[in-house]
Amino acid sequence: MISSWRAADVRQWHGHGMEQFHHPRPACLGHGSSLRPTEERRRLLRGLSGTVLEIGAGDGIKFACYPDTVRQIAVAETDSFLLDTVRRNCAQGPIPVHRVAGDVSRLPVPDGMFDAVVCSLILCTAPDLGRSLAEIKRVLEPGGELRFYEHVRSARPLAAAAERLVTPLWSQVCGGCHPARDTLAAIESAGFVVDQVSRFSVMGVSHVLGTARKAA
Repeated sequence: MISSWRAADVRQWHGHGMEQFHHPRPACLGHGSSLRPTEERRRLLRGLSGTVLEIGAGDGIKFACYPDTVRQIAVAETDSFLLDTVRRNCAQGPIPVHRVAGDVSRLPVPDGMFDAVVCSLILCTAPDLGRSLAEIKRVLEPGGELRFYEHVRSARPLAAAAERLVTPLWSQVCGGCHPARDTLAAIESAGFVVDQVSRFSVMGVSHVLGTARKAA
C-alpha cells in the first residue's frame, strides 16, 4: 500500500512547467526534489471523484492535487525507481493508493472498475497506442472519464517533420517517448467522446489537456 498526500492550500505553491517524468533519469539526477505541482496538473485532476486509475506515476508530485472526493487511487507503474520516488513524495494521507501490476497496454483489473483514468505525459510512451487506449476504455465504467495531459505533434509542418526525424533516437533515450504522435486524434479514433480540450505550448512543445468519456 502506498499512501498519498494533499495540501489544503496547494494552490498557493504551484510551480511552472512540467514536473511529470515518464523516465527515471530526471528523477535520478534529483530534478524532482524542488519541483512543485503545476497549474496544469491541478486542472487535470479538478473535479475527480470515486475510484481513479493513474497510469504512470511519474515522480508522484501531483498526488497533492487530488480532491477529497476521490475515494481510492490505483497506480499502474512498472518502473521500480519511479515507484520508490512516489513513496518518498507521498506522506500519510486520507486517500488510499495501491499499485496495479500492469502497464498501459495490459491492466490486470476487471472491466468497468474505475470512474476515471488519468494519463499524464505517458501515452507518448505506449508501444501500441491503439491497444493501450482500448485497454483504458475497457477498465472505465460506462460514462467514465479519461483525463489526459499529453504533448502532441506540432501543428507547424517543419517542426512536425523534425519530431518525426528525431523519434528513433529520442525514443531510446527518453523512456520510449514518441514526440510526433497525434494523441488527441488517437483518443477520438478509439471511440472516446472528447468533452473539452485545451491546446498550449510548454517550452516550445505542443500540448493538449482535456477530458474524454466512454460512451454510456
